[in-house]
Amino acid sequence: MPTLPRPVLFGAAYYHEYQPSPRLEQDLDLMAEAGFSVIRVGESVWSTWEPEDGVLDLDWLQPVVDGAHARGIATVLGTPTYAVPPWLARKHPEIAGESATGRRIPWGARQEVDLTHPAFRFHAERVIRAVVGRYADHPGVVGFQVDNEPGLHLLHNRGVFQSFVDHLRHTYGDVATLNREWGLTYWSHRLSTWGDLWTPDGNSAPQYDLAWRRFQARLVSEFIAWQAQVVREYARDDQFVTTCLAYSRPAVDDPDLTASLDVTAGNPYYAMQDALALPWTPGSPQGWTTSGTWSVVHSADRMYSSKQAPFLVTETNAGAIGGPAANFPAYDGQWRQVAWAMVARGARMIEYWHWHTLHHGAETYWVGVLPHDQQPGRVYDQLAALGAELRAAGDAVAGLVPDAGVGLLWSNASKWALTFQPSLADGAEPDPRTYEHVVEAFARGAFDAGVGVRILHDVQVTGEVPPGGDGRVRGASDAAGGLDPAQVARELPVLLVPALYVATDALLDWLGAYAAAGGHLVLGPRTAYADHEARARLERKPARLADAAGVGYQELTNLSAPVPVRATGDTGRDGRGDRPADGLVLPPGACATGWVDGLQAGGRARVLVEYEHPHLARWPAVTTAGHGRGRVTTVGTVPDAVLARALLTWLAPADDDWRRAVRQPVTVLSGKSAAGRRVRFVHNWSWEPTALAAPVAVTDALSGAAVGAGEPVELGAWDVRVLVEV
Repeated sequence: MPTLPRPVLFGAAYYHEYQPSPRLEQDLDLMAEAGFSVIRVGESVWSTWEPEDGVLDLDWLQPVVDGAHARGIATVLGTPTYAVPPWLARKHPEIAGESATGRRIPWGARQEVDLTHPAFRFHAERVIRAVVGRYADHPGVVGFQVDNEPGLHLLHNRGVFQSFVDHLRHTYGDVATLNREWGLTYWSHRLSTWGDLWTPDGNSAPQYDLAWRRFQARLVSEFIAWQAQVVREYARDDQFVTTCLAYSRPAVDDPDLTASLDVTAGNPYYAMQDALALPWTPGSPQGWTTSGTWSVVHSADRMYSSKQAPFLVTETNAGAIGGPAANFPAYDGQWRQVAWAMVARGARMIEYWHWHTLHHGAETYWVGVLPHDQQPGRVYDQLAALGAELRAAGDAVAGLVPDAGVGLLWSNASKWALTFQPSLADGAEPDPRTYEHVVEAFARGAFDAGVGVRILHDVQVTGEVPPGGDGRVRGASDAAGGLDPAQVARELPVLLVPALYVATDALLDWLGAYAAAGGHLVLGPRTAYADHEARARLERKPARLADAAGVGYQELTNLSAPVPVRATGDTGRDGRGDRPADGLVLPPGACATGWVDGLQAGGRARVLVEYEHPHLARWPAVTTAGHGRGRVTTVGTVPDAVLARALLTWLAPADDDWRRAVRQPVTVLSGKSAAGRRVRFVHNWSWEPTALAAPVAVTDALSGAAVGAGEPVELGAWDVRVLVEV
């Protein structure tokens, strides 16, 4: 993590060049009054930096950077390569990206370019060197953002496809090997020469698609690494290099992409107003804008996971976000609630999109800190209060590392494979978010149970390079062998592994070793079914783990409607639900959704949960079995919110007085500061004021007030307190 000028930077993207009237000094004064410590500039305006081919205008930003620096506001400077100027598209039409073979992406939005094309690279490098070279020595510039939300398109250009063919040739050696590895005997797809390989447009082979998606992500990672290398020729040692990630982009493999960067930065957008209320009622679907308080925490955990390190928030909601028909600005208090939640999960910068609402263009109604009349209003006032809090908290949250009670294994390869061959349905259609849907069910269960999650990537735990990879994927460990499963079992005693559809032998063996070393391994549906090429495995499922789990299956079925489940064992209705002998409590209303693996328990596995259904009752819903010094629990369905929360409460029982003290709508997030102090972030996600008794003595980091053990912590509507344990 690079050294930053503040424990948590706070600010917004600022584009004075978009303003309809000059107001630089007024804007910067308002920022300083609101406690801003950073702005992001320059990344969207290549045609301003270079209005004509080779005609550079580099001085227009100087007053912005100078004025910000004079007020103690740092600058993150962006390279403008994601927004190609009209003159470049006109003079070099060959650089246009293709969304399908021969189908050019029309120019007129952004990121329409083939980022591998030599003509694009030539002009991109020229403007990068000019802009970065001009401002790298400025004392106000603390870092650089290369490009912006990369990976929007899967590029089908002829040159890209031929590079893909070369990539396959180097990976597999000959067509006979590719025929065997991809099973191309099927439907007469066997190749006789590399020239026989068809373009992706009509492809139906999942092995081909997975290789294509891996290749596309590698192109984006290489593009970002190339830019970072150019920028580092000019950057000082105290300046960081990053890019801003939109994690839903189709061509992003975040641990691979961020390996070339100094710090992860992401753009988490979220639904506001009642979408943040607890208990949460699902409303808008998950997508680039997420919905639900749990999803805010999950987004932060995703950003932390990319490098297993703190991260920067380069964009998030200022006013209403999403266009002219999506006007749902936050309720009072919600901005500070979400900001502190992100800080609790590892954010070192909170930066809003954006300072002033645009008066023209596609994002006219993506509301900024200032509305169209450019006068401070409610958003400004709310964020100014947050800025004061961030200054007041200061060292109390410096170097904060978020607490985690469980691990969750993430697999981009499985996400891609389950996008191509979805297991779940969204109504009558296959659900391309199958992977996310399953994983999010477990992540939400952890949030509802009050358990912190540490996301680990499959490539991070084993240190493996994906097939055809030309460099080591770095993340949680710099050791080529990945992580020690025994060490992970000590640090994360529970590891959730939902929807790990694509997995290498080494990864599945690592998971078994984790359980044998004392960890509690939790296998979710669609896990250990296919190998690294997305081929259905020959072994009994879950492959290579069935013996450890004491359970296997052959059949599987979709569910067209939720199916009630009940706990088994030493049951008895006691007003709190079913209570088996091992302590798993299922409240009324727990259901299985979407999918069932037809589990068949062996003699070692105990059945914990079963379906209340005349046919499905033949199979257990949840089983558990001892393995070595640990345990393997198998969940054969996608749990609904009630079942997921009950499972996570059982898997990670309340281990401190704070978890035992809170009930929704109150939540507690926690972490340890660089000073070794435990910090508790106590939220009230509702309109109703409430209070809870502090289990231990704390100091309010925002007010300085002391709260003794047993004394009330008062919370207003949509409120948050930052408490440091004494």
